[in-house]
Amino acid sequence: MQMIHRELSTPPSRNALLSLITNSATIHHLLQLHAQLLRNGFHSDIATVTKLTQRLFDLRAPRHALSLFFSFPKPDIFLFNVLVQGFSLNASPSTSLSLYSRLRKSINLSPDNFTYAFTINAASGSRDEKHGMMLHAHAIVDGLAPNLFVGSALVDLYCKFSRVGYARKVFDRMPEKDTVLWNAMVNGLARNCCYEDSIEVFGDMVEDGVRLDSTTLSTVLPAAAELKELGVGMGIQCLAMKIGFHSVDYVLTGLVSLYSKCGDVDTARLLFWMIDKPDLVSYNALISGFTCNGEVECSVKLFRELLASGQRVSSSTMVGLIPVSSPFGHLHLASSIQGFCVKSGTISHPSVSTALTTVYSRLNEMDLARSLFDESPEKTVAAWNAMISGYTQNGLTETSLSLFQEMMKTEFAPNPVTITTILSACAQLGALSFGKWVHELIKSKNLEPNIYVSTALVDMYAKCGNISEAWQLFDSMSEKNTVTWNTMIFGYGLHGHGHEALKLFNEMLHLGFQPSSVTFLSVMYACSHAGLVREGDEIFRAMVNEYGIKPLPEHYACMVDILGRAGQLEKALEFIRSMPVEPGPAVWGTLLGACMIHKDTNMARMASEKLFELDPGSVGYHVLLSNIYSVERNFPKAASIREGVKKRKLAKTPGCTLIEIHGTPHVFVSGDRSHSHATAIYEMLEKLTSKMREIGYRSETVTALHDVEEEEKELMVNVHSEKLAIAFALITTEPGTEIRIIKNLRVCLDCHTATKYISKITERVIVVRDANRFHHFKDGVCSCGDYW
Repeated sequence: MQMIHRELSTPPSRNALLSLITNSATIHHLLQLHAQLLRNGFHSDIATVTKLTQRLFDLRAPRHALSLFFSFPKPDIFLFNVLVQGFSLNASPSTSLSLYSRLRKSINLSPDNFTYAFTINAASGSRDEKHGMMLHAHAIVDGLAPNLFVGSALVDLYCKFSRVGYARKVFDRMPEKDTVLWNAMVNGLARNCCYEDSIEVFGDMVEDGVRLDSTTLSTVLPAAAELKELGVGMGIQCLAMKIGFHSVDYVLTGLVSLYSKCGDVDTARLLFWMIDKPDLVSYNALISGFTCNGEVECSVKLFRELLASGQRVSSSTMVGLIPVSSPFGHLHLASSIQGFCVKSGTISHPSVSTALTTVYSRLNEMDLARSLFDESPEKTVAAWNAMISGYTQNGLTETSLSLFQEMMKTEFAPNPVTITTILSACAQLGALSFGKWVHELIKSKNLEPNIYVSTALVDMYAKCGNISEAWQLFDSMSEKNTVTWNTMIFGYGLHGHGHEALKLFNEMLHLGFQPSSVTFLSVMYACSHAGLVREGDEIFRAMVNEYGIKPLPEHYACMVDILGRAGQLEKALEFIRSMPVEPGPAVWGTLLGACMIHKDTNMARMASEKLFELDPGSVGYHVLLSNIYSVERNFPKAASIREGVKKRKLAKTPGCTLIEIHGTPHVFVSGDRSHSHATAIYEMLEKLTSKMREIGYRSETVTALHDVEEEEKELMVNVHSEKLAIAFALITTEPGTEIRIIKNLRVCLDCHTATKYISKITERVIVVRDANRFHHFKDGVCSCGDYW
């Protein structure tokens, strides 16, 4: 203050005032200088007033800057631009837009390229897409759209609103391009998850000889990291070394993230230590890198080092520390992190609470997940998705659907992730009517072009029994990926359409799609349910020999199933003995199932011994062996196995059947009399049984408990859950309506036979989804050809 008085003891010159303005450190100093401007007649000097305005913005005094501007009689466009940019940078972009509107009404001034660039940036900051597009139109009319400053601002604007197509059109039509414009396009594509396009534009930039800077490199590295393209990332690293930017801190940070996401955490660690003074972003990159590679102890250690350094952690730090990708065994750690987040205040950040919700869901701690979700002060679409997905992944599909309906009542609109998750829930539950409602929602939101949504729809219709609708959707898709083909092939297999699955598989190869291990498993599965032994064997050999894919236990089990179902038990056993890895429970269990079909007690005993040794706690294998002995009338042996199950207190999964009537699900268990329509259901069942007997039906009671009378056995099988569900459908739906039911276990021989008779007597199509596949019953015949 004394310096200002000393400097102004004589009338100041313009240069003296400009120097004082530049060196002022407080708003109070600037206000004193403003008084001197008025006193010494400089209040009309455009250069001095402009400098003072800039400095007021620098010291976060936008209100004073605006007051100064309005007191100036004849502002020029430069001063106007200073004001527009100042408000844009000082978190008041709406004021910038208002000033632009005022400028449009001025008869003395016209916006220039800087005006448009600054105002477009303000529109980006205010999330005002409509205003931004209007500015673009004005710039075109004024002939300033081709200007580099304006073009870069427009590219950034459209990318912020995820209008990548518009941004690319602006970029492509620019008559000349500088580094800033190229960087804006590369960065915008990466921010919108268009990683391949981002790398492609970067490649064009290098090929065209455009000057690269450190921003270019740090912008493209995240794209390579997200794609896990280590080769591309290493190429960028070599380029950084060549042009002298490898030692730039934020380039090194980008490389730390790249190597971490590509699984090379040792190189990431070395690069981190090359950073002179690692900042919070650098620490976050390596903490996240350790966590996503399962090195949780290293992650926690580095986090402690960060705290010891005195740096304040951010929400990104906590999200990187939370073991989302490898949660198992880390429940205590997750709880400790939650406690720290509560104390540090980061728990209120949506990304933190969402990450913790995801971890608890993956650990099947659904009460903890829901409590965190409910207490979250700010829910995002990602938070809703995490909770809905958690319920779906843990088999709580009805709760998942209920929560989705709750979300639909809020201001949040479901995105493709929400839709694919809820369609998965519909597929699990067999909720076709709800799935159809979601399909209508997809149409109204124009989400059908999304490949993941369309693929999820194909999966939902296939698993809910409508394979024709699944095919129509698949056939109409303009874009397909390997997952889409796998889904349709698996769907055909699920419905026993082996030849269609094979045809689709060959078409997929002809079109140049690279099959994955899931592709081969899907087509082999289809072969097993259609009795296509030779084809299944050829596909397995092609997978190993031509495509170099190492078989998983599921592939071996499927090959055993293909041979076993066809009665080639010796070949199946020979295949197991020739396996290069030790066969597990899935393989021996599949062989045991084949022994049940073909009543081979000797091989069943051998397979059972292996299973009891590998998986002694599984009751299913004991029950299966007991049933095999029952089929052979070896009741004492069957009894001893069941007695052993009782002594060891092993519990068999109870059979249940779900049916949806007018959008409402109904679940039945064997002998169920709790339903409100129980009396009518049992009357219908008795009537059906009487009619079936008249045309030759006899109950298959051989696998029922041997120590009860034959009449009791008939009563036991006659009240199986699927029969109750079918009877309920017959009394609650119109004649001729298709009946769809879902059984949680494999449909038993008696229910399979009875359903064929019921379809003939009632002239109904009955679709049954059991634990293995779909059965379509019509006119007394099942689509599986009694091969299931």
